[in-house]
Amino acid sequence: MAPSPARLLLFLLPTPNHTTRPRVRRHRRAWWAGTARCAPEVAAGGGFVVIEDDLAELLQILPTDLRDNLKNEPRRDQLLEVILDLGRRPEARFLGNSGGQYLRDSEISQLELEEAQKAVGEFGGDNRAGIEGTLHRISAIRSRKGMVVGLTCRVGRAVNGHVDMVRDLLNYKESILFLGRPGVGKTTVMREIARVLADEFQKRVVIVDTSNEIGGDGDIPHAAIGGARRMQVPEPSMQHRVMIEAVENHMPEVVIVDEIGTEAEAQACRSIAERGVMLIGTAHGERLANIIKNPVLSDLIGGVETVTLGDEEARARRTQKSILERKAPPTFPFLIEMRERHYWVTHRTERSVDMLLHGKKPLVEVRKRDNEFQVIIERWATYDGDGL
Repeated sequence: MAPSPARLLLFLLPTPNHTTRPRVRRHRRAWWAGTARCAPEVAAGGGFVVIEDDLAELLQILPTDLRDNLKNEPRRDQLLEVILDLGRRPEARFLGNSGGQYLRDSEISQLELEEAQKAVGEFGGDNRAGIEGTLHRISAIRSRKGMVVGLTCRVGRAVNGHVDMVRDLLNYKESILFLGRPGVGKTTVMREIARVLADEFQKRVVIVDTSNEIGGDGDIPHAAIGGARRMQVPEPSMQHRVMIEAVENHMPEVVIVDEIGTEAEAQACRSIAERGVMLIGTAHGERLANIIKNPVLSDLIGGVETVTLGDEEARARRTQKSILERKAPPTFPFLIEMRERHYWVTHRTERSVDMLLHGKKPLVEVRKRDNEFQVIIERWATYDGDGL
């Protein structure tokens, strides 16, 4: 008789302290994977709802011919970014496509770059700027003399529906770290989580918005973050200070921070977590193993140290005398690898780190969407850090 999926592959999570649970319909599958299907709560039929993309505002900064081409582009709703590089043909990139599409045969001139730069406004210390009242991001490439020689005009959209992938985890009131490569949708998810926690969960939410990507450019944050408050950061190097200031001055229950990338920011995250504040953060990296091996960010998952065992202990464990161990409890009890926009791998951080350091395969949850955009949660015991 085949073993029960629930008993064999139960994802070891504590029972959250809440009275309402998401609706789950269970289906019979092969014995090696337990499956749950969660009904989306945003749009009828389980689709996504784009609240606002303000695309016309972004097109206004482009040369006139490019603006006209994109207005008539049938895939305009899938536009990801427009690339303007000096002496090269302008290029549009779309969601789901690895390559780009040239928008004309002639190259971008210095005059066109200067006009686009004037329409955008001043760039910050991270060479990023925005368009006031929108979620768009304009990033500059500069020459050695400081002259702008390239612009990446990234479309920012307010989208409802992504939170369905983690709505059940939000009920645990524990911190969550999202990993993913650039462009996989981390900031979009942060924006929607901020709105849901502030408006639906009635939490005091503060966003530490380093480049104004989550709350948009300008002093008044975009409506997409709901009732969450936003603190702007004067310089990227000051992000860790603003994180601590948010906790000390504004008494948040939740702090949301995008692109954790320095040791000071990792230490600030630990300090905030130790004060009982829920953290929602992102970091670059595709796998948990990337964070374990990163000396700057490994503190987010508890840190790693070398331990020397005695002879008897080493024989009992059947291992070498020098082994790697986790130093402390993780700052983020949950870690989510955003492999694709609709394919996420969820870890219970403490258990996954310990098992990976001991050369074992941890239990994980694979969260994805089916053809009807409904969320499917599968539990697997074959994670090896490189794939499932």
